[in-house]
Amino acid sequence: MMQTVIGAENFAVLRVAGHGLPSARKLTLSLHNWGRDIGTNTRALLDAYGSAMLAHLEASMLPLIWEGAGNNQFAESGAEPFTTRLPAQLLPWSGIAFPIRLGAHGNGYVVFMGTFISPSSDLIVDIHMKSCQVLIDMLACEEKRLAPSEALSEREIACLQMAGDGCISEAIAEKMGLSVHTVNAYLGTATTKLDAVNRIQAIAKAIRLGYIN
Repeated sequence: MMQTVIGAENFAVLRVAGHGLPSARKLTLSLHNWGRDIGTNTRALLDAYGSAMLAHLEASMLPLIWEGAGNNQFAESGAEPFTTRLPAQLLPWSGIAFPIRLGAHGNGYVVFMGTFISPSSDLIVDIHMKSCQVLIDMLACEEKRLAPSEALSEREIACLQMAGDGCISEAIAEKMGLSVHTVNAYLGTATTKLDAVNRIQAIAKAIRLGYIN
C-alpha cells in the first residue's frame, strides 16, 4: 500500500547488522519485492549509497532522496525541507529512503524506488511514520520467533506488569504474597527470557511483545 501511495515500483527494507565501531556495521536486506533481480539491485543500491546511508543514520532522521540515471527524475520542491538529497545518476532508478532508529536491532531504512517519485511533504511525514511501524512489527515478530519455548510464566508477567507500573520489589512481594527474593528471581528470569540487559529493557520488550501494557 505504501509503495502504491508514494508512486514507487519496488520497495526494500534494509537493516543494520553489526555493533560497535561504524566500520563494523553494514546494511543488509531484510524484505523486498525485487524478485529475481534481488542480487543485482541490492549490490547496486549498497555500492552507490550504503556508506552514506549508514553515516546519515547516525546523524539525521530526514529521509534520503536521489535521482536516477537516464530519463529518471526526482524533483519535489515542497519536499526539500523534509529530505536530504544524495548524489544523482548513480542508479537506474530514483528513490526515497526513510531512516528508522529503534535500538541496536531495529535500525535501518525502508526504501521505495521507481522511475519518478514526487511525494508531498505531508505524504513524506505519513510514510515515514508507517515505515517506522514496519520495522517495529518486524522486530516484534523476530523476537517472538527466536524463543517460542521461552514464553513468560504468569507470575513473571505479573511481576513485570507491576514493575512497569512503578512498583518496587518489596511492594510486588507484598501484593503477591511472595518473598522479595522470589520476586527478584521472577524478574531476573523474565529479563533473561526476553534477552534484555536490565529490568527497564525487559519491561519495554514485554510491552512491545504484548505481554504487559
